[in-house]
Amino acid sequence: MPRPTPRHPATGDSPSPSGVTLRQPIAGDAAAMWRLVRDTASLDTNSPHFYLMWCRDFAASSIVASSEEDLCGFTAGFTRPDSPDTLFVWQTAVSPLWQGVGLAGRMLDRLVADTYRFVECTITPDNQASDRYMHAFARNRQAALHQQPLFPSEDFPEPGHDPEILYRIGPLPPLA
Repeated sequence: MPRPTPRHPATGDSPSPSGVTLRQPIAGDAAAMWRLVRDTASLDTNSPHFYLMWCRDFAASSIVASSEEDLCGFTAGFTRPDSPDTLFVWQTAVSPLWQGVGLAGRMLDRLVADTYRFVECTITPDNQASDRYMHAFARNRQAALHQQPLFPSEDFPEPGHDPEILYRIGPLPPLA
């Protein structure tokens, strides 16, 4: 069954990726980032302080998408200390209103541009949306995607956490 087209609650309009601004996050974005993650069912919510620090210390390797006064989504990433050509994507969140219009891929494309040769992230086996997102990114960038177990369930302090699988995409060819 096809997914219904999302509509803005105030205007009834369908979202348009062309009306979205992509930029580096600032501390003023942290609360909206935290709320966006808190309101999802599939992401681990970090503390509000975490998002403030992330906006301060990792803004250059992260991106937010905004439309008018609304935060539409974000990708929080960092450059691997031992591998400066690798962007590790810590977390990507997209507002339900903006899902299904390619915003996550657009954020990652802009963030990676020609700066990084590889993209890494970890995904739990049950997170099909993130799996599709990373496979689509690799396919669109014509890059290899390799998966391998990284953190088994028993490495986590609380029982019940799924294992984390490392996704490594690259090398990324230069953008045309």
